[in-house]
Amino acid sequence: MIQRIQTVYLLMVAGLFIALMFLPVAMLQSGDRLYSFDVSGLNTVAQQPELLYPTWSLMALAAIIIILSFVIIFTYKKRILQIRMCIYNALLMIGFCALFGFYLWQFGKLPELPDMKINIRIWAAFPFVALILNYLAIRNIGADETLVRSLERLR
Repeated sequence: MIQRIQTVYLLMVAGLFIALMFLPVAMLQSGDRLYSFDVSGLNTVAQQPELLYPTWSLMALAAIIIILSFVIIFTYKKRILQIRMCIYNALLMIGFCALFGFYLWQFGKLPELPDMKINIRIWAAFPFVALILNYLAIRNIGADETLVRSLERLR
């Protein structure tokens, strides 16, 4: 299981989304006030951070992606099922990126945040990197399946 390269790719996918749950994805500035946007929501940047607008759907989507990545790793004997779950995981990652963009767009329209400036952090690229790693995992699982089928044909 761990000796397969797709396991490493899927562990990296899970690791990127775990890191994304703890890192601020964007900083928003409105006048002299700063706000931090992470997967849990829009927070004030102060001594006592306050959650202004929760985005629990992003948090839930990230948790599902992490759990699904580990489930994919542990179903290593069922390669076709692994490929299908990886495709589903990729769709969830695309949905995560779309939902993230939607929330940024919604925060730009808030009347409480006039003249908002958005500073997107490098961590925002983590879902895209995870999507590439997920694609590489799909390719390697498919290569394993092809190898096993060719060896069964020789018997």
